Order: sequence, then C-alpha cells, then structure tokens
Amino acid sequence: MGASPGGQTDVMVEDRARKPTAAVGGTSARARRPVAAAGRSAETRNGPSRAAGRLAAKASRSDLTGPGSGWPDVASLDRTLRAWRAELTGGLSPVALSLAWFDWAAHLADMPGRQADLVAQGWRSAARLAGYSLAAGRSDAPCREPGEGDQRFLAPGWQQWPFNVISQAFLLTEEWWRQVTTDVPGVSRHHERIVSFAARQLLDMVSPSNFPWSNPVVLGATVEQQGDNLTRGARLLVEDWQQLLTGAAPVGTEVFMPGKSVAVTPGKVVYRNRLIELIQYEPATETVETEPLVIVPAWIMKYYILDLSPHNSLVKYLVDRGHTVFMISWRNPTSDDRDLGMEDYCQLGVISALEAISAIVPERRVHAVGYCLGGTLLAIAAAAMARDGDEHLRSVTLLAAQTDFTEPGELGLFIDESQVAHLQDIMWDQGYLDANRMAGAFEMLRPYELIYSRVVSDYLLGEHQLPNDLMAWNADGTRLPYRMHSEYLHGLFLQNDLFEGRYLAGGRPVALSDIRAPIFVVATARDHVAPWRSVYKINLIADTELTFLLASGGHNAGIVSEPGHLHRSFRYAIRPADAPYLDPDRWLAETLTQEGSWWATWEAWLTAHSSGRGSPPSLGAPAGGYPPIVDAPGSYVLQR
Repeated sequence: MGASPGGQTDVMVEDRARKPTAAVGGTSARARRPVAAAGRSAETRNGPSRAAGRLAAKASRSDLTGPGSGWPDVASLDRTLRAWRAELTGGLSPVALSLAWFDWAAHLADMPGRQADLVAQGWRSAARLAGYSLAAGRSDAPCREPGEGDQRFLAPGWQQWPFNVISQAFLLTEEWWRQVTTDVPGVSRHHERIVSFAARQLLDMVSPSNFPWSNPVVLGATVEQQGDNLTRGARLLVEDWQQLLTGAAPVGTEVFMPGKSVAVTPGKVVYRNRLIELIQYEPATETVETEPLVIVPAWIMKYYILDLSPHNSLVKYLVDRGHTVFMISWRNPTSDDRDLGMEDYCQLGVISALEAISAIVPERRVHAVGYCLGGTLLAIAAAAMARDGDEHLRSVTLLAAQTDFTEPGELGLFIDESQVAHLQDIMWDQGYLDANRMAGAFEMLRPYELIYSRVVSDYLLGEHQLPNDLMAWNADGTRLPYRMHSEYLHGLFLQNDLFEGRYLAGGRPVALSDIRAPIFVVATARDHVAPWRSVYKINLIADTELTFLLASGGHNAGIVSEPGHLHRSFRYAIRPADAPYLDPDRWLAETLTQEGSWWATWEAWLTAHSSGRGSPPSLGAPAGGYPPIVDAPGSYVLQR
C-alpha cells in the first residue's frame, strides 16, 4: 500500500482494516476517538489561527453570542484578547512576571538593613574595580572569575587593558545582581527564580562580549579584515531574517534530509494509524535476540535523533548487535488534531505499537524504551499494563525521562498556573503549540550557548557555522496538540499526578510501583530539560530491580553518545528490588566514573535480560494484517 503525501488516505484504509482489540483499561485503541473538551464551542474547533483580525471575525460569529443576547460571549472574547496579547509578549505571561517582581520588590522594600548591606556591597565592588583599574589590570588576582561554563571572556584579548577592566566590571555587576535577587526572606522560591532568571536574561543581553566596540576579538578581526567580517555578518543577518519571515529551513539543514543522509537505517513501515507510523528495521545479523525492542521517542521532537548519521545512530548500533528494533514515528499534528489527548497518545501510540509487534513477533515479550516525554508516556503505559496484569514487557528503559515533576529545573520557570493559562490561550487559538515557541523557551534557558555566541560568530565575526546532523535535527521541529499539552502541563507538571498515584489511564489511576519489569534509567549530568536529580526520584517509588546510569553531556548530546565520541563518561549502579533507598548525593559519591560511551553497558544489560537468540522475524505480518507499507523512514517524519 502506497503512502499518500499527508498520510491521511492510508490512515483511513489502515484503520478500517484493523479489528478492534483490547487496550489499556479495556478500551480499544482502534475504536476510540478523541473527545472534544467539555464546554468548547464550534468556534474553538474551527476558528482562525492568527491574531490579525481575530477579534472582529470571532465577535461576528453566531456561536459567540450569549443565549438571545446578541452580544459576544465574554469568555471567548477574553481568550481571544489574551491570545492576541500573548503574540506580543512572546508567549510569556506578563501577569506571572508582575507577580514575581512584586513579591520580590515588596519584601526587599521592607528590609532596610538588607538594602543598606547591598549598597555597601556595591561600594566595595566599585572600590575593588577602581583598584584593579588603577593597576591597569595588571593584578595577578582578578576581582571575580567567570562562572563554570562561562566562555565569554576566555580569549587572550580579554586579558589586556582596557578589556580586562570591562569584563571585570560586568562580572562584578552580575554578582551584585545575583545577591540582590536571591535569598530575600519571604519571597516564594518560584518567584525568586523568575526574578533571578529575568535579571540574568537582561544582563546577558548587555554583556560587553555582544558588542563590536567592547569585544577585543571582534575589534581585532575588523582591523585585520578591514571590515569584511561585518559585511559578511550583515549578509548573514539578512539571510536569517528572510528565512525567519518565510519559514524556510535554516541554511545548511537541507543536507540532512531524513532518508537521505540521516534516518537511513534500512527498514519498513509496518503499521500506520492517524497518530503513528511503526518502523521495523531490517536485521543485520544471522541470528537476533529473541525479544524485540520498541522505542517510544518524544513527540516534541522527531524520532531520528536516535537514528542520525550511520556513525552515531543508536538504532543502527542495536541492529548491528542483533536486536530486532521497532520505532514509533509520530505524526506532526495540525489544528485539526487539537483534541488529541494524553490517552490518545498512549492508546494510539504505545499500545497500538505493542499490538502490532505482538502480531509480527508472536509469543515474545518486548523490551520497551522511552526517550524524554516518550519515556514518561511509556512509564504510564507500563504502570497501566502492570495494573491490569499484562506482563508483555520484558524490561523498561527510560532515557532522560521524568516521572516526578516537582523539581523540573529551569524549565519550571515557565510553568505555573498563570503561565500555563497564558499558553492555553495561545493553543486555544491555534489548536497547538508550535515548534518556534518551544525552541524559544529552550534558548532562553541557555542564552549564551544558543543565542549570543551565534550573534558574535555569525553577525560580528562573519563566521557562519554550518549545522551538523544534531543541529539540523534540532531545527526540524514539531507541534503539540492543544488538549494533550494542557493535560501534560496540568496533570504532570502542576499536580504531579503520575508520581503521586492520581494519574488516570484507561479511566483508572496508575501506580509506578506496580511495574515489575526491570527498569534501566539514563539521566544526563547537564540536562536542562530533565535534571538528573529529578529523574533519579524514580528510585523513591520503583519496587523492582532498577539500574540508574548518569551520563556526561546534556539532554540530547548525552543520549547521542556513540562509542568513540571524545570526552564522554558515565557512572551507574544496580539497585535490587529489596535494597534500601540511596539519596542522590551519596549515590554520586559512591559510584565510580567510567570513561567512554554508555551504549555498550546498556546493550549488555538488554542482552542479559533476554532469553537467547534465534532466527530474525519477517518484516511485518501480512497474514495478521500488518504488511510492509513503505520504506523507512516513512512519511510522517517528513511532515513540516
């Protein structure tokens, strides 16, 4: 069966061809249909998607009028206005920022002693800087060293006068504002973090490294190249603006097209529904491990981060070592999919994939792997299956995936009731949260690495860095449906329902402690999305054998950590089911660091939890209703 451009025709045919089967909670994955959110009008399903002209268009619709009143519905008008305002504020809630600022300012205003101490600290810093300046910056001891990971002032030019004085003045200012915005008694922890974060954002914006007249590296390049660097930078700036306005892919990413240079591990799409394509990869060995393996990636990203170039593809690594690998490729939702919820992702995603695998590789249990949000979804599905007595899973692996959300790291800065309501207004209008808004939030967490370093290298030095495969993948964003993202933020982030046993799957609560399959958890040391200490909290609730591995790197690079990758290390320990809890600090102190990639350790664990080897299964199961449809990577991954 051929794939239509959008995948819709084949979806309908495939769905009609399936027989209803039991799913988590007794609900058929094929028979279920997304339900509209309670109380939403027809307008919210079909309304315009842009702010311009939105208010007039919606006010004129009959479905916005109150019963016989002839006036626009107040709630719809309010949401329309808030959605329009959200476009102007970049998706940040001005109310949340105002509340945080008022909490901080009011408490600080009520502390004259603290104010006097801050003024005194300011004068002491000024005196230190004056002494450093009078010595022409020749002092052996600078006033303040840059923080860990701060590479803005490491070039030799910053050690020469007057740039050493300029950098020291900025670092002292940074330190003073850190003292001003932190440890103010009475201020809530969340508000303190928001105010401190906002101060850092403003300071990062005015760093002397960002301006040509105060950056010695830029000044030196300008003199040496007679201004050609600035000319090239201006040209790059114009190109980037054109790309931004037209929505085109960044220059250089066209080299990394799925199915051409990335996501090239051979395989077939063996199942498709309205939400997923299931890829089965061709065997590369004469015999394979008896138990197949299914990977559930996050739908906030495209799956091929785990199947990048052949040299750093986790999929290829597993296939080459005799594992039968299946991969879920999520469809990129549109406004028509606004009502897809977390339950739909569980049923149409994880459960439907497991049903297909059971038909293709019958009478075999499955190693299940979930990455990021896909790992959280897998934990939900695994707990629901365990609750219902389904022992289909041989093991569960969670890669950089949270199950407790009380300490989400800096991402929590954007998650409170006010901010979530603000995001809901945006999604209510569009039907989804778009990739650019998500990318902007992640960039704000690491502004120097993701924003200002590029400003300097591209626009001031004229040195355009072509993207690599990981950078190209990062630019290939996806969308999140309105209902699903609302449920995710409220149920998991704000209420922590999954960890506390209130999360409903199939209409009934699930408990992670019900999972009996052995669990392998991978966290990364510099993860801004799923901080490792947050990921580690699964040790508090898991009631089975649990292996916890901490890898070097961040949320993405720490997972894509192929053997031979320089400067990679990890540490891990196995906790038996009956072992007492070990707190993260003690775990870190007692666990030895090992150099190299963690992939081999995990693959050995998978093999040890398998039951031997045998002949590879066929690609798909035509007799069971799962014929090969198209070659990998399929059509859903190509949707923009």
